[in-house]
Amino acid sequence: MTTTTAPPPAVRTARKRRRVSVEQRGWLFVGPFAIVFALVFLAPLAYALYLSFFREQIVGGNAFVGFENYLTAFADPKLWDGFLRVLLFLLIQVPIMLVLALAAALAIDSARLHASGFYRIVIFLPYAVPAVVAVLMWGYIYGDQFGLAGNINDLLGAQVLRPFLPEWMMVSIGNIVTWQFVGYNMLIFYSSLKTIPGELYEAASLDGAGAWRTILSIKIPALRGSIVIATIFSIIGSFQLFNEPNILKPLAPNTITTFFTPNMYAYNLSFAGQQYNYAATVAIIMGVITAVIAYVVQLRGSRQEMR
Repeated sequence: MTTTTAPPPAVRTARKRRRVSVEQRGWLFVGPFAIVFALVFLAPLAYALYLSFFREQIVGGNAFVGFENYLTAFADPKLWDGFLRVLLFLLIQVPIMLVLALAAALAIDSARLHASGFYRIVIFLPYAVPAVVAVLMWGYIYGDQFGLAGNINDLLGAQVLRPFLPEWMMVSIGNIVTWQFVGYNMLIFYSSLKTIPGELYEAASLDGAGAWRTILSIKIPALRGSIVIATIFSIIGSFQLFNEPNILKPLAPNTITTFFTPNMYAYNLSFAGQQYNYAATVAIIMGVITAVIAYVVQLRGSRQEMR
């Protein structure tokens, strides 16, 4: 029969001090990030939530109104008009962009494409262009009176290309966003393709698998996690749509309204209408909707990956 004796008090004290010292060093590393995260994310979020429960009134000033701002927002046709427009944009533009990015990544990863490094840089280059500069450039191209579209119309002798018409406006914006972010998503997919073990390709070759079978059975399943991540980023970016319509608005004032997207609506409510409380409410609602949709996509993607 053996008995265990507890370590002396001095040993226990030394172990405890060593453990505390390790924890302190950990906090020294995490501390700067935690401070910046609290200042630039948690504090503005808390302040926006605080503002959403108040309303500026003529009599009484800034008064607590509870959930009245949220009830007003849920019945606001301008907010939901912009939301449905952005949702339709997401359902059409995001799949097209991801398919193009996936096709580019697969083509560059294949050994059949000559000068693959050149194509990788060319496809990624639009993402390196500042967003404002890119929209201004495309705004000039879209100009049916002064830009490339206008020159083509003069050449044809008819108003064939009119990208700023209401029925073509979202297509025009979708083209800009796709042009900008195909390279970004392509790089995500291409990086994931480079992590696939070479043994899998060798085994597929020995089994007589062709290029398409290799893509469907090895590459696409390996990219499932990257596709989920790219989809989540694209969903968040779609609901944050602001730069493109806001910069193009002076060129198409009759097409792009102040509530064209929820972000534009919140921006104009705050800076043009001085309705800070209601703008914060709109921002909170859109943030919650975006987080829920992104979480559902991530959950479904994780379940499929586990299968």
